[in-house]
Amino acid sequence: MASSQANIEKMHLRQSYRNVWHADMMSTIEADCPYCCLALWCGPCVSYMLRKRALYNDMSRYVCCAGYMPCSGKCGESQCPEFCLATEVFLCFGNSVASTRFLLQDEFNIQTTQCDNCIIGFMVCLQQVACIFSIVAAIVGSEELSEASQILNCLSDVVYWTVCACMQTQHKIEMDKRDGKFGPQPMAVPPVQQMSRIDQPPPPPAGYAPQPAYGQPYGGYPPPPNQPPPNQGYPPAAYPQGGAYPPPAQGYPQGGAYPPPAQGYPQGGAYPPPGYPPQGSYPPAQGSYPPQGYPAK
Repeated sequence: MASSQANIEKMHLRQSYRNVWHADMMSTIEADCPYCCLALWCGPCVSYMLRKRALYNDMSRYVCCAGYMPCSGKCGESQCPEFCLATEVFLCFGNSVASTRFLLQDEFNIQTTQCDNCIIGFMVCLQQVACIFSIVAAIVGSEELSEASQILNCLSDVVYWTVCACMQTQHKIEMDKRDGKFGPQPMAVPPVQQMSRIDQPPPPPAGYAPQPAYGQPYGGYPPPPNQPPPNQGYPPAAYPQGGAYPPPAQGYPQGGAYPPPAQGYPQGGAYPPPGYPPQGSYPPAQGSYPPQGYPAK
């Protein structure tokens, strides 16, 4: 009684699981078609291999129907677990598939999607309807009901084996994910990270033209013809030592003299320039006043 109550509590607990199957039953054929065909034609053998793999190949942990049925632990599993598992998958195939499913769900907190629940519910309801039709046909003895019950039985068997094959393929894909056969492993070591270096060149621009340097024409176009290049005739950008600003231009005197001495002018500001006659040695101009011979004032 206590074990059945615990199983009921586990069934309610599975509804609150947050993880989902890696592939739902509708996509198992596309995900692994060869294995799905193998599970369809050799269902008991696949169920044996999946249960053993779900137990990490440790058969000492094996319990009949994974401990979810009343007969679990009462069939001498500890003495010959391989034989008991083979008996389970051949005589109780449906229970073996469901037990492996519950085992994986409880281990990885996996919930079943609404679509998968609908498929499983349809399979169960179809089996119940086929069973009811068979009982009614046997009681009434009508040939029409007997034929209808046989059609329903064949249809329910096809659905049952197809759903079981998809379900076992779903279990296999989930264990492939657990064992790291595809995708990143859960406990994989992160890749080595490299420290950035300042002396490394900057990365190339992605989709943008390189910006021109200061003093160069924008966009990298050549200057138009008959036009001197930029900065022609200007002094170099380096300033003179000592902080003098602005730098002396070529051809101008040092020390701030202004205006510059022109060619032929005396140095130092002397006037008149040398070479002219001394002052007062010029003859008086005609009509000058006072006339020559008068005393000067």
